[in-house]
Amino acid sequence: MSEKLQVKNPVICHGLFAPHLQSRAKRCLTAALLFASTCIILILKYKQCWNHASQPSKLRDFQTCSITNLLSTGLPFLDSAFPLPISEFTTRRQRLAEALLADGISAFIIEPGYTFQYYANISQRDWEVWEPEERPFLMVIQPDVRRNGDVKARTRFLAPSFEVERARLLDMPFGKEEIREEGLEFVSWEEHWNPYSTLLEAWKWYGEHSKDLTRRERKPKVMVDEEMRDFIQRGLSENGFEVMGLGGRVERVKQTKSEAEIEILRAVNTGTVDAVRAMRRCMYPGLTENEVMEVLDNTLRAAGMEPFFDIVLFDENASNPHGGTNGSKVLEAETFVLIDVGAHLYGYSSDICRTFFPPFFPKPTTEAEFRALGPLIQQKLSVWDIVREAQTQSMHALHQGKSAASVDIAARRVITDAGYGNDFSHRVGHGIGIKAHESPYLNKGNSNVTLEADMTFTSEPGIYLVDRFGVRHEDVLLVKESGEPENLTGKRAVGPWDP
Repeated sequence: MSEKLQVKNPVICHGLFAPHLQSRAKRCLTAALLFASTCIILILKYKQCWNHASQPSKLRDFQTCSITNLLSTGLPFLDSAFPLPISEFTTRRQRLAEALLADGISAFIIEPGYTFQYYANISQRDWEVWEPEERPFLMVIQPDVRRNGDVKARTRFLAPSFEVERARLLDMPFGKEEIREEGLEFVSWEEHWNPYSTLLEAWKWYGEHSKDLTRRERKPKVMVDEEMRDFIQRGLSENGFEVMGLGGRVERVKQTKSEAEIEILRAVNTGTVDAVRAMRRCMYPGLTENEVMEVLDNTLRAAGMEPFFDIVLFDENASNPHGGTNGSKVLEAETFVLIDVGAHLYGYSSDICRTFFPPFFPKPTTEAEFRALGPLIQQKLSVWDIVREAQTQSMHALHQGKSAASVDIAARRVITDAGYGNDFSHRVGHGIGIKAHESPYLNKGNSNVTLEADMTFTSEPGIYLVDRFGVRHEDVLLVKESGEPENLTGKRAVGPWDP
């Protein structure tokens, strides 16, 4: 009988009734149970997937609603922002040359990155899509003092010989008055040469009619910024250059913004806040943090902005200021939503943060309704107000002539007096421009940095209560020659139902 069973149905265990094969029977039974369990799990998994299949249409509706809300405004924030003209870059290099001369520096040397982008509109990825490589490609900006005392920026590029033509094709923004008949000026080096000593040799031939400082120096004094890689700094230092870190008037060239820069910053930061508000009106229960992030990113793109970071955190996940969880937490009526997001427009950054209740959690309209709210909701409302007051006080301190430290101290005092001093764990803000985070930095130790008109900063105080929730408000502010700073995000948050 067992032989027939084995032939007809080989999956059935043979010899099931033989006493000496009981252990094999037990193994077969175990295998059968595992098989059945696996089938049940797969069926349940399939059912979950089937149920989730109905979600994409809701998500599409959510995204359509969000984008429609934003586009229906007509995007007025874009009206005064335009791509920068060549003259903007020419002016920057001229201001840099004057700052170099005033600070007694022979040249500012830059490799592709944000600072190179600021002075010549070329980012690191524009030059090397793959990765930063070992062959130095450097921009050298020097003050050229003419016989009549005028100062002009002279820009040269140190480049590998085989890359010179590719560098010329980058179409960097130089005016006709800055370029010689033969085009941009290059100091080229062969692969078997030392690029830094090659640059030093070229220095000796600098401007026979010039009164340049380097002609009187045994070692040219050059300045680099924090983006310059260590091996290049060492290469310069070991081959006849005195290398200094960024500071003084040279650093302030990039810190103070032109009118064109301010208008782009106003547009991208106002637009980012408007996108958050447009998206919020469409939120519904059951959304995950990741789903909100995706729809917000696509809403920004619909208005011509490109998101580069987006932090969406619900309730206790927001007690860690920059998150770190997997984005799967689900939105409920009483959830406190914290969104910190940045986008680019014409090369400039937004960086804003809002904390709010979802639209389907109704705002109380009477004192009795407010008193009826639970203790956790009451605490959320109280903390929201404290953080806003801290931001208000930081704005009162953000004046020309004040120290960077004073802004942080003003905000921190409010939060400390309210009993949450240990729960405000980061600086109050930072400079912003091409990079989302630029100097100067608004922390309580930065007492030696003085604020100047046309500097732009974030103000972003926060309170973070572990395992409960976090609150942060962030706006971008422009230091004025007198009076209060100008808000470049359009309108501050009014309340947790009106972010």
